[in-house]
Amino acid sequence: MSARRIIPCLDVKYGRVVKGVQFRDHRDAGDIVEQAMRYRDEGADELVFYDITASAEGRSVDLAWVRKVAETIDIPFAVAGGLCSRDKAAACLDCGADKVSINSPALERPGLIGELAREFGSQCVVLGVDSFEANGDYWVKQYTGSPDATRDTGRRTLDWVREACDRGAGEVVLNCMRRDGVRTGYDIPHTAAVVKAITVPVIASGGAGAPEHFRHAFEIGASGALAATVFHERIIGIPKLKEFLVSCGIEMRL
Repeated sequence: MSARRIIPCLDVKYGRVVKGVQFRDHRDAGDIVEQAMRYRDEGADELVFYDITASAEGRSVDLAWVRKVAETIDIPFAVAGGLCSRDKAAACLDCGADKVSINSPALERPGLIGELAREFGSQCVVLGVDSFEANGDYWVKQYTGSPDATRDTGRRTLDWVREACDRGAGEVVLNCMRRDGVRTGYDIPHTAAVVKAITVPVIASGGAGAPEHFRHAFEIGASGALAATVFHERIIGIPKLKEFLVSCGIEMRL
């Protein structure tokens, strides 16, 4: 596997970066472009931007800030938020995004995954999965950016990621909802099961609270580790985190 990736996550709501706990009670975390510049300078490998209410509100991401971010940073970034068609995804890529991430739109119309993969290449198509533990298994939720709109899909997470990758998804971001914002560590057994189930890169998300948590995710095969709170609140610095991971024998871009 190539060098592992540290990926700050910027949830966007009405033009501002926000952060919540278990996908609720969001609080302001700063300006989109200022945060992007900060993480560029601190050595992030990539960024992801999620317009968290776009799908639930029946709209797509605001392209103006996508363009501003692209003009400001020189590291890859992915964008998600209501990208329910080829044209909307193309507009996002044309504004400078390197990848598009689809979550609820893919659940609404799974054929979208293949359409985007054929048009732009699988390397540009990221599947976001919001996974919730219940009754001894993991299930996919939809419209999680809006608590009032969140709903169960009836899909088992492992079944869905296999189907999505068969359709052409080139990467999977696994958001473990019970761990989101609580800083107790990634859900390692669940992440490991997803890594084993598919052949594309898997990004661990939800629960990072200490450098060791990143190490645990990489040791079970995650290609990248996504985090928000620990970076936004400067609990963990990216340069020191990378130095720690290198000392553990994990290949990183320094």
